[in-house]
Amino acid sequence: MIQLSIELGRLRLKNPVLVASGTFGYAREMAGVVDFSRLGGIVPKTVTKQARIGNPPPRTIETPSGMLNAIGLDNDGIDHFIAHHLPYLRMLPTAVIANIAGKSEDEFVEMAEQIGQTTGLAGLELNLSCPNVSGGIDFATDPIVTRRVVEHCRAACPLPLVAKLTPNVTDIVAIAEAAAEGGADAVSLVNTFVGMAIDWKRRRPVLGNVTGGLSGPAIKPLALRMVWQVAQRVKVPVLGIGGIATIDDVMEFLVAGASGVQLGTVNFYDPTAAVRIVEQLPAALSQLGATSVTEVIGTMK
Repeated sequence: MIQLSIELGRLRLKNPVLVASGTFGYAREMAGVVDFSRLGGIVPKTVTKQARIGNPPPRTIETPSGMLNAIGLDNDGIDHFIAHHLPYLRMLPTAVIANIAGKSEDEFVEMAEQIGQTTGLAGLELNLSCPNVSGGIDFATDPIVTRRVVEHCRAACPLPLVAKLTPNVTDIVAIAEAAAEGGADAVSLVNTFVGMAIDWKRRRPVLGNVTGGLSGPAIKPLALRMVWQVAQRVKVPVLGIGGIATIDDVMEFLVAGASGVQLGTVNFYDPTAAVRIVEQLPAALSQLGATSVTEVIGTMK
């Protein structure tokens, strides 16, 4: 038997394949397509303290080997999430890790405390790094701020914490170390890269927000490098994100040092990819002579 379970600090998951926030809705949208019991975990769409209408359209555009999005954290707020989405999510046959984003440090702590008072969630991911809202990446560009936010959220919430980091920094290792020092059980990286698209004939930006977050296969080599760097230096587990769409992608991230992965953009064009990858994982591990996921993590020579 191949052992697929992994541990992310205090968080234990049945397998290392999760679906990323913002790409899977609140799971209900995928119920007719995906067998949730096969997934290692689900990270639903980011919620904020107050409802947000998001950015002006157009909000998405395809790019070579990827996509740009500038949704702007469109959501109905944390109270709506707890009242309307959480009852459904807590019934799902897999781990659900809520995702929150605050406009200020105090908002992060208030929401973490609110989430910590609920039941049915396996963990909490702190979205310290959304590039499509004003101030959205400030919390993950300064190690001092990153550590402080994580530390205060850890004190306010008993759930395992995952800090989601931005790649739009000079040294992501320093930010990841700060998150770990603040008490994060794991770090997830990376969020999207800031990019833009231009309609040259109209001489106008394509996105209503002008810039957006680049995701998809185009960013995989960059994300892979950052995961490798962080995994070598930081003592908490890493969740790899960025252009993951196949079993080969997953194995590359595991060998580079990721303890698990989150699939994002692929969910838009192939929502069954995560389940298929889970089915293929035992055979891929066997090719390396491994009997568990943990045996291959960080084994790049």
